[in-house]
Amino acid sequence: MKALPPLNFVRSFESAARHLSFTEAARELGYTQAAISGHIRALEQWIGQDLFHRETRGIRLTEVGEAFLPTLRQALKQIDNAARAVMTSRLNEAVVVSCPASLAQSWLADCLTMFSRQHPGIIVTVHGTIWEDLSERLSDITISHCRVGEAPPGAVQLWEDRLMLVCAPGHFKVPGKQQLAAALANARAIRLLGREDYWQCMLDALGFSETRLHMPVAVNMMHMALEYAARGAGITVAPRALASPYLERKQLVEPLQTRPLSPWAYYLLESRHAKSRSVGTVRRWILQQAERLQRVD
Repeated sequence: MKALPPLNFVRSFESAARHLSFTEAARELGYTQAAISGHIRALEQWIGQDLFHRETRGIRLTEVGEAFLPTLRQALKQIDNAARAVMTSRLNEAVVVSCPASLAQSWLADCLTMFSRQHPGIIVTVHGTIWEDLSERLSDITISHCRVGEAPPGAVQLWEDRLMLVCAPGHFKVPGKQQLAAALANARAIRLLGREDYWQCMLDALGFSETRLHMPVAVNMMHMALEYAARGAGITVAPRALASPYLERKQLVEPLQTRPLSPWAYYLLESRHAKSRSVGTVRRWILQQAERLQRVD
């Protein structure tokens, strides 16, 4: 998956766009003008398009820069608010858990709801991550989503994940085996950016490795893919831990009982800088609930 750009590149762009000046951005952020220019150039290379027009008398935003700026500002505001909330929680001796947003909204929500009933005296703050490079600095416990075998040193794999093909009830009817490849090719498939190998794993498991799918919808979060599927936008492939709550609520169904192993897995890592005395209790609880999920398979 293409790594997200460093946050200092993003902040440099936002400041330069606000001031329409690399010099003023450098003064505000404490960098040199050359550093600001380098950050923005690297960000433009990551996006693949220019964000500024460089002119003799100054700079001005390109159309891409103008379109990028509002969403980026909102994201930075959310990150800043989350950081303040997490640091406040640290002062209150809460246990801070960073976790990919999709898992935080599904399996982890159930896991920690049960935990709070059993341990009402322990405060847990959950930080749904987008930029995972924030996690180690802010959190006592970090759950990350990595390719199998590429986890951070010392991380524990939560479970061996399996993939499920899911769609809204009645959206995709399974024909005979001979017609299945054609039916999949004609169906509307929802693609998760950065996890395109989910679909390839499913097609390989079904024996249709060469099937070309029609993918009119692409999203960048698994939770979005599941929501789109539940609304009838198409079919998607999702990890079982994320799809199961939708199946339990009957918002999605599994038209094919084929569940290949996922090339990605969730890993838990306890921070070396964890300060709360309750971190071990939360860590053990999460690992116990993960073991129960593994046994269900």
